[in-house]
Amino acid sequence: MNEYRNLIGGRLVPAADGRTLDSVNPATGEVWARVPASGRADAEAAVAAARAAFPAWSGMPALGRAHFLRKVAEVFAGHAEELARIETTDNGRILRDTLKKDLPGMTHLWQIAAGQVLEAVKGETVILGPDSMGLTRREPYGVAVCIIPWNSPVSTFSAKAAYALAAGNTVIVKPAEQACASVLRLGELLAEVLPPGVLNIVSGLGEDVGDPLVRHRGVNKVSLTGSTQTGQAITRASADALKPLTFELGGKSPNIVFSDADLDAAARGVTVDSVYTGNAGQVCVAGSRILIHRPVWEEMIERITAIASEIKLADPLDMATTMGPIVSAGQYERVTSYLEIAGKEGAELVFGGATGADVVPSMPGGYWVAPTLLTTTDNSLRVCQEEIFGPVAVAIPFDTDDEALAISNDSAYGLAAGLWTRDLGRAQRFLRDLQTGTVWVNTFRQMPPGLPFGGVKDSGYGHDAVLEYTREKAAIIKT
Repeated sequence: MNEYRNLIGGRLVPAADGRTLDSVNPATGEVWARVPASGRADAEAAVAAARAAFPAWSGMPALGRAHFLRKVAEVFAGHAEELARIETTDNGRILRDTLKKDLPGMTHLWQIAAGQVLEAVKGETVILGPDSMGLTRREPYGVAVCIIPWNSPVSTFSAKAAYALAAGNTVIVKPAEQACASVLRLGELLAEVLPPGVLNIVSGLGEDVGDPLVRHRGVNKVSLTGSTQTGQAITRASADALKPLTFELGGKSPNIVFSDADLDAAARGVTVDSVYTGNAGQVCVAGSRILIHRPVWEEMIERITAIASEIKLADPLDMATTMGPIVSAGQYERVTSYLEIAGKEGAELVFGGATGADVVPSMPGGYWVAPTLLTTTDNSLRVCQEEIFGPVAVAIPFDTDDEALAISNDSAYGLAAGLWTRDLGRAQRFLRDLQTGTVWVNTFRQMPPGLPFGGVKDSGYGHDAVLEYTREKAAIIKT
């Protein structure tokens, strides 16, 4: 049994009261590790350690911080396979994704963050008159709490912590209790690299350790990637201290296919690149509403069905596997409940719908859901409006550009959208009128460093970047 510990003040420690949580391998349903079930005392200790480390870290020359961030990048490069296998075992995301995509990308991200440290200390000068001038300076907030989800722990950890540290903040990471072993292992590795207290990691339930962190007046900034409901709870919890918040929340992204599109590319873009992914559609930007131009409706349904039939669900540690399980028993119950809801609402099942041992008989204890496609003409159904967070998509036909836009924007969410067309004028109009934070044209789920990624409406606001972890101060000098 693997046992992991928190990182607080440069030390690897259990929860203050010794409690632990079981970490379950979602492919087998078996407990494979234990992690700390941290509480208020652990939150207090982490905040104290981060505050104690802040003066030296923020006062360090920016290029000195860059040196440490490059050392972190070396850790990612040197331990890629180990971290990938831990994450795959912990959350079911297939190894071919964690090892070949996530870990190399995170090595690159930490290098990019190291190269951006000077952005966090740049200000502006304004000549106000012949004898006065104004200037600005950027300063780190102080202690930043980064709350990360279970679907891509290492990636989201990096996207937040790298930029927060580059800007001069000290950081407390609270990973999701469903899958935090890879982040806790990172803590073990980075304890040897970063000064004590600069990075702290505490695992546990949100109500036990996350809530005390968010409410703590020693915390100066909170960044969350998670559900809309969690974002609302954090907003209420942090209101008394008026903390700046960054939220990347849920989504119900439209993926719109026009008849003039490259249909081969579009078929992959609305399936394996979008919702039938390596981690079983547990992706905030999943294009789970597939809008199809009626002239190519039947052809696209055939293409989507053909691609789905080739998806291989099996042991996620097998490099030949192309889709893994649902992360936990609770999430499995949520996803399967929507299959029942779809039937009651009258949505038509095109393919899929199988669950559990019927999907992967060789791993009967795993949380398996087959790639599933539903169709309807009614975007008001719950399966069209609510985030399922699994390999379940709903296809909806449309006739005109205006209708496609109306269906796309008829959602409480606004995280992302996909558009498949060769018409540049149409693309420009949809880029303008889609109510989302990101629009992909003839591609999907591309999130390169250097471009902002965030949502609108119930999908949140702000994004993780170096300057987002700084505040601007103004000064006026009479000469």
